[in-house]
Amino acid sequence: MIKINLTLMFFSTLLLTHQPALALSDMQMQEKVLKTRESTASPHMDHSAHEKPTDEKEVFHGVFYGFLPCDDCDGLKMTLSLKQNNNYLLVSQFAKASSREFYEKGKYTWDEKTRVVVLTPRKDAAIRQFRIQDEGTLIQLDSKGAPMPGNQDSYTLRRSDTVKSRQVHIH
Repeated sequence: MIKINLTLMFFSTLLLTHQPALALSDMQMQEKVLKTRESTASPHMDHSAHEKPTDEKEVFHGVFYGFLPCDDCDGLKMTLSLKQNNNYLLVSQFAKASSREFYEKGKYTWDEKTRVVVLTPRKDAAIRQFRIQDEGTLIQLDSKGAPMPGNQDSYTLRRSDTVKSRQVHIH
């Protein structure tokens, strides 16, 4: 009797595992009907008007890294995270063996015509400006929005997906 029960269980399990499901789920069936209805009712209708237009100001974000010169230190390691909803986080660290990190949070705006990103901190800190060289590169500007003195490549932050490594060379 036990052999018969075990044999029946084995064959029923084997039968169930090798038989493909033939029925579509309710959701799959509804999607299929909706797609068929749309394609047959108005095959030449342009649906692009229904799409939400992309605001370029909401698209510009990313994490940028760089090692910038400093008047009274060996250099400044900087990480700028431009987040969605125009929030930013700026992490700065002086080039020393055990230097602490400084954090600044706030809002940012950018102007497509002038190609300038403006960082406005939450606390009493100076407003910072960066010129957008391209989608992956920001160049720091002075407090008046003018280029920094000297080699502009020294004031460059590069977006993380455009550089090979996050490591920044500190002297």
